[in-house]
Amino acid sequence: MAGNRLLECFLCAAALLFLPLTALAKTVVVAEIDGAISPATSAYFLRTLNEAKQSQAELLVLRLNTPGGLDSSMREMIQGILASPVPVATYVAPSGARAASAGTYILYASHIAAMAPGTNLGAATPVAIGIGGNSPPPNRPSDEKERSQGDSTMEKKVMQDAAAYLRSLAQLRHRNAEWAEKAVREAASLSAEDALRLKVVDFVAADLPDLLRKANGRNVSLAGSEHRLALDGSAVITIERSWKERLLTAVADPNIALILMMLGIYGLLFEFYTPGFGVAGIIGVISLLLALYALAMLPINAVGALLLLVGIAMMVAEAFLPSFGILGIGGVAAFVIGALMLVDTNIPGMEVSLAFILPLAITSALALAGIGALALRARHRPVVSGAEAMVGGSAIALEDFEREGWVLAFGERWQARSETPIKRGMRARIAAVDGLTLAVQPEQKGDES
Repeated sequence: MAGNRLLECFLCAAALLFLPLTALAKTVVVAEIDGAISPATSAYFLRTLNEAKQSQAELLVLRLNTPGGLDSSMREMIQGILASPVPVATYVAPSGARAASAGTYILYASHIAAMAPGTNLGAATPVAIGIGGNSPPPNRPSDEKERSQGDSTMEKKVMQDAAAYLRSLAQLRHRNAEWAEKAVREAASLSAEDALRLKVVDFVAADLPDLLRKANGRNVSLAGSEHRLALDGSAVITIERSWKERLLTAVADPNIALILMMLGIYGLLFEFYTPGFGVAGIIGVISLLLALYALAMLPINAVGALLLLVGIAMMVAEAFLPSFGILGIGGVAAFVIGALMLVDTNIPGMEVSLAFILPLAITSALALAGIGALALRARHRPVVSGAEAMVGGSAIALEDFEREGWVLAFGERWQARSETPIKRGMRARIAAVDGLTLAVQPEQKGDES
């Protein structure tokens, strides 16, 4: 018996020695989102949530600063929070940050909602995606009135759905449901102190250690049961974005996606017009594929994309067709309008900047104008290759012939035709090229050899 007990003690001690430190110490996982909510943001947050679950973290803190974002990405994040076995605390920080639009929904869905002093939340009215409008004026044709009424009905449906969604999250977390509906219907906003007073958030924390102190000992609902947070002595682990998530975040920026698309199109055009080692073509293909991937993640307006492509086509045509600038000016105008319409949303941080579009359009027009000038200059240069370059050249007769025979011209044997008899070894001037036959004339003594 004593031997068995000694063996059991030894095995327990060995197991404790080989346990990872993360299993012995409580951990708090921190994720940071600074910018618009996009598919790349959602992927990063869900991965962080999964790592917090695997490490059995006591709490996941989402430090948030966002102007809003895409509804689909926001709902993916909220679904992850609601199904998470790890409590999630959304912390609007640092001072000056905001949780607007989609950020308000995420804050309401979290187990703990906290804000830093000098922050704000709200303005949760769903942004219309697409070209909508208000009620038409009385003199508008009846078909446009009906179309506008349809748009108005759709806007009401979207508004009702968003209000019901945020109210349900407020009721789930026992937060102010009346103000939640006001944030959707009236685009209301609150400062951190007002949010605390109206019971929209649980508390205001100066920094992360202050948040952990105030969250410690609180009861949160997990899978229908109460869970008491024990955060004393917890190790804080910040999970950074992976290289893939950084790349997705970068290309999800509409301005970067537009640059990639332009690089792709110009790279392919340069490769087609000046085939060489294929470097321009390879860069163009990679850039275009990245641009298409980025645009697939964004709500794209089909008319804007078509105008953009038409503008590029017109600027390219201006470089090779003599339109006296009409195609070029039209192409720049179509490019600017299409780029402004390209991303079909008014969400801050998800639109193409006009200050970025104009220099890009002007640069593209100047580059294509330069290509056109070079092409026009090359057109007036003397021909240096082909049949036209042979006219006026010299040939040497390889045999005696009166009408047809063989001559040596430019290092090759050619069949020749002459109205004047030519002797072997005589030099002749090429007057014309007819297929594979040269029309030659004997050189006079005064001709240059």
